[in-house]
Amino acid sequence: MIRTGPAMMKRPPLEAKLSGLASQLAVGMAVGVVAILVALPRIADFITEQTGKIPEYATAIHIGLGVAGTVGLISVFPIYIIWLERKVAAHIQDRLGPMRVGWHGILQGFADGIKLLFKEDLIPNGADKVMFKFAPILVIMGAFAAFAVLPWDDGMVIADLNIGILYVLAITSLGAIGVLMAGWGSNNKYALLGGMRSAAQMVSYEIPTAIAALVVIVQVGTLDLQQIVAIQQQNGWLIWHFFPLNFITFVIFFICGLAETNRTPFDLPEAESELVAGFHTEYSGMRFAFFFLAEYGAMFLVSALAVVLFFGGWNGPFVSGPIVLFAKGVFLVFVQMWLRWTLPRLRVDQLMALCWKYLIPISFVLLISTAYFKVAGIGWFGG
Repeated sequence: MIRTGPAMMKRPPLEAKLSGLASQLAVGMAVGVVAILVALPRIADFITEQTGKIPEYATAIHIGLGVAGTVGLISVFPIYIIWLERKVAAHIQDRLGPMRVGWHGILQGFADGIKLLFKEDLIPNGADKVMFKFAPILVIMGAFAAFAVLPWDDGMVIADLNIGILYVLAITSLGAIGVLMAGWGSNNKYALLGGMRSAAQMVSYEIPTAIAALVVIVQVGTLDLQQIVAIQQQNGWLIWHFFPLNFITFVIFFICGLAETNRTPFDLPEAESELVAGFHTEYSGMRFAFFFLAEYGAMFLVSALAVVLFFGGWNGPFVSGPIVLFAKGVFLVFVQMWLRWTLPRLRVDQLMALCWKYLIPISFVLLISTAYFKVAGIGWFGG
């Protein structure tokens, strides 16, 4: 007789106890991160007060703590966001998703991380070892370095550059080079095709991304991300101005962000149906994890940048601060997951046609219209 039902799923007492304890730690870690984000302005004020006693080291300490905090957040973020994506996919498909590993499967991301940590690191015969090894490092460098100019609150930024948007557009271009290096260095035809697809896709979609950013720059008159948020604090979120001009600009920016991060329906560089896994076919262990980490880090980066440009950054209707920026960013990450399990993958010709035939011309029209309004002195920013 085959046993089914709850009795079949009952765990041994020791396993259940350890799973419950680990689940509590995982949930506690997530709550701790949220609590730190809520208290971050006070923590920053305390650190500024203490470092004021040693001004010669203040800048170095601020940058060091900012880098450590950002790397820590973006390293832990994928563990929970992978769990969230599996749950979102499951509920969209009318199923439960991970349930066995911890409370509601909360430990699934940790289990995947441990699994990747102990997997054998293989390098294919005939591969270009220098390119093969350096590619995942370059990809993750581009994704992480862009967070240096992301403002979490007023004055709370690692590097306060007055050309913040330009820096982000430039540094994230490293991802395309890294993916192409991974495809070329793997000595695998599927990886090479994935790398070539990615290079064509990412370079193409960088154009409408930059034009959409220029629409915002023309309106606010600055490249500084903190100043863009400050202007929205005084005049309201940019997405509601010149409706639907800025709304269409946001949609274009968000679509290009999906393409830049190789997310469905723009996941042609890693299409499993025809390319096995694309540019990272030959990667295993922690090298593969670096690509995964960079992708989820880039997902949040795109979402946070969209929040800064169009949704007022850290300013909320009731409260303001880093937790507001984080919550808005996570919501847009959820939208990316929602789209992944809703839309089918595009063909190569459809993907390129969408960029060159539609997004670029529309973005140029939006830029020209915004420039006209600016020169004519029409709207809240003109004169």
